[in-house]
Amino acid sequence: MGVSGPIRVVVAKPGLDGHDRGAKVIARALRDAGMEVIYTGLHQTPEQVVDTAIQEDADAIGLSILSGAHMTLFAKVIELLKERDATDIKVFGGGIIPEADIPPLKELGVAAIFTPGTPTSDVVAWVNANVPQTADA
Repeated sequence: MGVSGPIRVVVAKPGLDGHDRGAKVIARALRDAGMEVIYTGLHQTPEQVVDTAIQEDADAIGLSILSGAHMTLFAKVIELLKERDATDIKVFGGGIIPEADIPPLKELGVAAIFTPGTPTSDVVAWVNANVPQTADA
């Protein structure tokens, strides 16, 4: 089975956090690596993020969370993907996330967490290695 094109990633800023520089840097790095990136902008609800990912036939969702609400927001996105039968969409993210919270997030189903200072090349390499492209129907 072939692939339908480049990896498609929705990059989102869920919640009330208004700082999106990191999300824009990641979005640009993924685009520069040949991926299709849909950046949702600020103040998205988990429902909006999941709706966008499904509508855009995304292979992955990258969440940028600096507000401290990472446990709630990641959990809600994962829950909504399960409800919508879209668990094939990988969820990864980054932001100000304490090391102690990373194992519980991974248990929830978050595939990877990138903390401040992670080189963009590491994020790109991880997506390329871990996010399968959507197969042709």
